[in-house]
Amino acid sequence: MSREAHAAVARARDEFLAMVEGLRPELHRYCARLTGSVVEGEDVVQDALAKAFYSLGLVPEPPPLRPWLFRIAHNAALDHLKRHERRFTEARADMSDVPEDEAPDPLVARVALAKFLALPVAQRGAVILKDVLGQSLEETAEIMDSTVPAVKAALVRGRSRLRDPDVEPAPLAVEARAELDRYAALFNARDWDGLRALVQEDCRLDLVAKSRRRGKEVGLYFTQYAKAPVTLRVVALDGRLALAAHVDGAERPAYFILLEWEDGRVRSIRDFRYVPYIAAEADYFVPV
Repeated sequence: MSREAHAAVARARDEFLAMVEGLRPELHRYCARLTGSVVEGEDVVQDALAKAFYSLGLVPEPPPLRPWLFRIAHNAALDHLKRHERRFTEARADMSDVPEDEAPDPLVARVALAKFLALPVAQRGAVILKDVLGQSLEETAEIMDSTVPAVKAALVRGRSRLRDPDVEPAPLAVEARAELDRYAALFNARDWDGLRALVQEDCRLDLVAKSRRRGKEVGLYFTQYAKAPVTLRVVALDGRLALAAHVDGAERPAYFILLEWEDGRVRSIRDFRYVPYIAAEADYFVPV
């Protein structure tokens, strides 16, 4: 590809991402609940947007943006769940007719992300779209490629199961935290040379939804944090240990950072600074 062609594709991509920016938090809210994870939910959103960007050039005229993106995100989430061999991924499972109940259930929006995984995916999608995102029955049926009666049935069953106190999220797998504590201590002390020494020479950096770097370029990443009022704290997030980034001393994290380690050094960094809506959806706690 020539430099000019590459620049043209980059401009088109940036224009597309600017166009969908306002919908990303809602898409993430849906995908995070379908997958039970704010991190995997963002992975699905990025996959869906990549598919949408490619598909946009194949249609004669632009489709209605919101339902089209949600439909792509829904299918991308189903593909993600099937690839990871998750339970209850059959899109048509358990959608037979039951008595109708169209009233929204405000409890659903407060349910922990992981608890949604106990539902068959049809029930999961219906209650998220209707009760969490406020879609109409018709919009929900269109996104799920279903019918209004089937959506009503899924809503009744899904809401009932989410009210059941015996439906519990999967247990958290908390790993040893000494390495993350060390990284956070160096970061909070602004010991950038110490952090650079802690990462592998070919460390991979993913500034999610922004850019990717590798090797020596990762060192510049720490330089950019030098004057940022950010402190890190180890938390449990989505069944793993992560770093919560607190800005200006705020109690709630603004975003999260995930690290992968190898032989005591960092081999990859995923920084979610540029997708702060993840923090609004996250279920996390400070492990003892």
